[in-house]
Amino acid sequence: MHTDTESCVRAVQAKDARFDGWFYTAVVTTGIYCRPSCPVVPPKPRNMRFFPSAAACQQAGFRACKRCRPDTTPGSPQWNHRADAVARAMRLIGDGIVDREGVTGLADRLGYSTRQIERQLLAELGAGPLALARAQRARTARLLVETTRLPLADVAFAAGFASVRTFNDTVREVYALTPGELRARAGGRPPKSADATPGVLALRLPYRAPLNPGNLFGHLAATAVPGVEEWRDGAYRRTLRLPHGHGVVALAPAEGHIRCRLSLTDQRDLAVAIARCRRLLDLDADPVAVDDQLRTDPLLAPLVDKGPGRRVPRTVDEAEFAVRAVLGQQVSTAAARTHAARLVTAHGEAIDDPEGGLTHLFPSPAALAALDPASLALPHSRRTTLTTLVGRLADGSLRLGVEGDWAEARARLTELPGFGPWTVEVIAMRALGDPDAFLPTDLGVRRAAESLGLPSTPAAFTARAAAWRPWRAYAVQYLWTVDDHPINHLPS
Repeated sequence: MHTDTESCVRAVQAKDARFDGWFYTAVVTTGIYCRPSCPVVPPKPRNMRFFPSAAACQQAGFRACKRCRPDTTPGSPQWNHRADAVARAMRLIGDGIVDREGVTGLADRLGYSTRQIERQLLAELGAGPLALARAQRARTARLLVETTRLPLADVAFAAGFASVRTFNDTVREVYALTPGELRARAGGRPPKSADATPGVLALRLPYRAPLNPGNLFGHLAATAVPGVEEWRDGAYRRTLRLPHGHGVVALAPAEGHIRCRLSLTDQRDLAVAIARCRRLLDLDADPVAVDDQLRTDPLLAPLVDKGPGRRVPRTVDEAEFAVRAVLGQQVSTAAARTHAARLVTAHGEAIDDPEGGLTHLFPSPAALAALDPASLALPHSRRTTLTTLVGRLADGSLRLGVEGDWAEARARLTELPGFGPWTVEVIAMRALGDPDAFLPTDLGVRRAAESLGLPSTPAAFTARAAAWRPWRAYAVQYLWTVDDHPINHLPS
């Protein structure tokens, strides 16, 4: 969008928050860059320059605005509804791959050379992978400096910097303030609250309004696996398997943001944990664009108007969700939870949770690959489906991570025994993150279609739903609201 100067100027002059994260405005007379909705008087159009990323602004010598804080915007929706190499690279960078494995690791995950990846990112985002990762570290550092009591040296390493000196230099360059000045500007170290727990970070996760928390948290709570997930004190809580250790997160809806409480065994996992929580809750979506498209269908419009801003509940672990999808084939939600809980108890890694009742990490594919099929209380065909899946996940021949190609992943899943269209598409929707995944054979979707007067056969229904593309996964969320099911409501 940053190449459409006229549209960008209009968005800035209107202070339109819908475009925050889509592009950034740099002002040549002040040397700063802002989000489109910056509350200051808009600069003259001739002094505006538009960039596709904060990293591109920084590389061009601009510093972040201290008023609108452009680094706190939701991420660009582009990276979650595209499956090309640039989008996959951005999802991997958000997951910390450059910090852990370097640019070579990023390129290897995508199947390209480092030169190809750098060229594509520079062409579209105005910055290479190192600059994009650096901008992410700077955002994480600022978040920790301003909202936690961590010593600044600990902040440096938690944000992913290799040294305190690099941390100091980067923060000074990006924000025109030292880390100490950033903390002082925010009022010093936050005071300890009465309910503060040592080692727990309290954060705010921004999103684009509107957001309907009913289907999002209702779905996660209704399908929660005991020991791994729970709904407690108005928050969805779950365990996280992370690159350097594990964590526990509590997520709760609030006005204008999601309250996030994170407990990590290794602070280096902070940026990755935040990225995975944002992905789980689909917080970088553009609900206005989605709902506007779905409202063009007169049969869907009343559902959208009744509860706009529905998100697609996703996952923090793609392999985990694929296993749970198999366990949920042709059984009730309660039965699927029971099957998953048995796997967790038998093969999951035990953890401590002082603030709640979580007990385990969901077992990894490697752990499940060693299980005895006879120990599974499943039909023989379902055992074969599950063991084949975990075997492919464990040996790396099936990759469902954020770097995965959606078309290739669908093809690989379809080859597995017991994988029909419903299983493939529900994994595409919630694990791969394809916003156009569609479930015409799902029982709840079929019942909704019948009640709304939509075609009843899968082929005719799919043809009719072509008008909803590329947002059919969101249309499914609205269709599920026709039934009065716990997945549509916040737990009491």
